[in-house]
Amino acid sequence: MPKPVRISLDAMGGDHGPSIVVPGAALALERHPDLRFLMFGNEAIVAPLLNAHPKLKEATELRHTDIAIAMDEKPSQAIRMGRGKSSMWRAVQAVRDGEADASVSAGNTGALMATAKVCLKTMAHIERPAIACMWPTMRGESIVLDVGATIGADAGHLVDMAIMGAAMARIVFDLDRPTVGLLNVGTEEIKGIEAVKEASRILKEANLPHLDYRGFVEGDDLGKGTVDVVVTEGFTGNIALKTAEGTAKQIAQYLRSAMSRTLMAKIGYLFAKQAFNALRDKMDPRKVNGGVFLGLEGVVVKSHGGTDDLGFASAIDVAYDMAHFELMNTIRSMLDHDPVGQSA
Repeated sequence: MPKPVRISLDAMGGDHGPSIVVPGAALALERHPDLRFLMFGNEAIVAPLLNAHPKLKEATELRHTDIAIAMDEKPSQAIRMGRGKSSMWRAVQAVRDGEADASVSAGNTGALMATAKVCLKTMAHIERPAIACMWPTMRGESIVLDVGATIGADAGHLVDMAIMGAAMARIVFDLDRPTVGLLNVGTEEIKGIEAVKEASRILKEANLPHLDYRGFVEGDDLGKGTVDVVVTEGFTGNIALKTAEGTAKQIAQYLRSAMSRTLMAKIGYLFAKQAFNALRDKMDPRKVNGGVFLGLEGVVVKSHGGTDDLGFASAIDVAYDMAHFELMNTIRSMLDHDPVGQSA
């Protein structure tokens, strides 16, 4: 029997709380029978939902919490109110205490990041964590970071993110040397702000053994999948992410409107239905749900707050892979070659 992968869940997090978390966990368990869950939340609400999923109930230990962090809670308030008591804090704490291999929450991003930083601490030589997400591309998927953990970045932080993103790519894509690019306003070396140009120089000169640095990439390279890992700071990354999500919804609405406009369009849709279903499946944000907090002493995955059970199951899938394939050990090994950390 393989060693179980233990995931702690913030059952109260997100727009829908346990009504999504519990069935999402049940779906994930079907895909990964070696999963075991620690679920933190209001027992009176969560327990009846667990009863509807006997296999999940058998694989889950439910621990009662009275406090749930609201989606509009400020990070400072989340720490003050929830320290040691909220479902979010205790789910992250389970990772710190070795009771879980990874934690998943759909709670508000700022509160979760603050909780994770205080509870888990950052890794040696890592000043600031980053959020890495899977990004659908024309050639498959890429990893993009940072998509909103911190605003702004110096050259050292960008280099750290390149290394951590490559570590994640080695696990997700099963690559020995993932390709990495720095997001910039052009591919020419003279373009961009000084921090980005300095990070590029460091990565080129370092010639790190476990990543293949390809230089600058532009915004359209995100969709092309030009590289396996795209690195940028959190302000730009979050705008890019929200723009891509909005564009996907816009295209879907255009297609729905066009296909229902005339009788011929409706007939044409029937003939092309399979192709449209394939496109919808490719653009489905639920299938790539789950942002990984990189740079912490433990694995924390952030699910989209408004997702459904399929989306939450996808976030658990990400946490499963990060734990099962030992993301933390991979990052530590690659950070041993970090040119910024070695000079710190």
